[in-house]
Amino acid sequence: MAWDLLETLGNLLDVVNLFSSNSSSRDLHYNDKPAKKKKSKYYTEKVSSCFIAVAGILLFFVFKDPLPAENYTQNLLVASLIGTAGSGLLFFLLYVLNLYYFKNFFKLLLFSGSVILFFISLVWCV
Repeated sequence: MAWDLLETLGNLLDVVNLFSSNSSSRDLHYNDKPAKKKKSKYYTEKVSSCFIAVAGILLFFVFKDPLPAENYTQNLLVASLIGTAGSGLLFFLLYVLNLYYFKNFFKLLLFSGSVILFFISLVWCV
């Protein structure tokens, strides 16, 4: 929600700058807009749904045959910790590359949860 407030404030400042600019910049035609790079509106949701779908397929292969009964909970716990550590490493790399930012908290939770589930299912499958 805080990002929406800052984005609204930025748009408001752009409007104020438009009205306070001199007449030479107003000579531009209405149709002469700079070309904007079009981004997908639901990019985070698409990536998250792909991670969830692949994790579901991997979990199907893992749990279609029963796992060995010896140390069952210990194996699941250790594999879950390894998968969580791997996803944490990915999150750190994305943060260092300035690619780990989201417009709202729901997108952050959706992406993080799907990546964690993917890495856990990948470790279980291996």
